Amino acid sequence: MHLWAFCGQPERRGGRRGHNCKSGPAGIGTARNIEAARLACHLTQWQLAARCTALGRPMTNIAVSRTERGRRRCDVDDLVAIAGALGVSPSALLPQWTAHGAASQTFNRIQGALLG
Repeated sequence: MHLWAFCGQPERRGGRRGHNCKSGPAGIGTARNIEAARLACHLTQWQLAARCTALGRPMTNIAVSRTERGRRRCDVDDLVAIAGALGVSPSALLPQWTAHGAASQTFNRIQGALLG
């Protein structure tokens, strides 16, 4: 079973191929933390995008906006670039509860599905 199977079947949207994945609680919490950290640094979305691009992860202000609103999933590479641009650890952008039970429960469910 492929990991993308957890997100449902691929769909066509606006001529692009995407997944109909919805952000879960960890994704939504991360999006809120990204916005809060950006505002604490007194940066606009455009400035954050420019910093990410300068760090080697091309990003537009639209991508930052969609990420903060939970309309765009934040992958690990995005998270690392955004954290670097904000001068924080990537783990600082994750919701605090993910370090405890919820993340390990999700991991155990996925591992069980993959390994049978």
